[in-house]
Amino acid sequence: MKKTLSVLAVLLLLLTQKTHAQLEKGNVLVGADMANFRIALKAGQLTELQITPRAAWFIKDNVAIGPYVGLDYSAVKDSYDKFVYGVGGFGRYYVNKPNLSPLKHGLFFGEVNAGIGGTNFNGKTPENPDYSTNGLDLGFGAGYAYFITTNISFETLLKYNGTLGFGQEAYTNYLNLALGFAIYLPGKSTMHKVENDVK
Repeated sequence: MKKTLSVLAVLLLLLTQKTHAQLEKGNVLVGADMANFRIALKAGQLTELQITPRAAWFIKDNVAIGPYVGLDYSAVKDSYDKFVYGVGGFGRYYVNKPNLSPLKHGLFFGEVNAGIGGTNFNGKTPENPDYSTNGLDLGFGAGYAYFITTNISFETLLKYNGTLGFGQEAYTNYLNLALGFAIYLPGKSTMHKVENDVK
């Protein structure tokens, strides 16, 4: 019974911990950015799906690094299809100054990434020639995380992405606005801290 009460107390304290304690060293971020979800219903319409799952570990307060995978597919029936991919590492720095945020439970952050990636375009008409670029995948941008609960945020990210390498085009780039969610999980150090507070 005592052990059950201790577990409940730890969970309650985690849910009510001070705002932005989830950005402390040792904690974990798991989430995904999503954009451009569109499914064609007839010929000539566009189908597009884009998702970027990610996970990161806070190596110090407000700074997280981890891996990402980016997948983007778009196609117009009987015209073309395009596949964009990226795999690598990313880093985030959170501006943990609530007075700079327009909303009470939000924070700005900067993000950079580097890895391998590519854009492969398969044209099916004379107006849409084939081309590809595969190589070094780079990106940087700024975002905003609004905390719906203490440990779950709704995020928006405006990011410049570029791929430098080989193929019919040596360099491709684009600007992307994505929306997503993230869950901030306590690491061992945070759990021990909360457990000590309970005692």
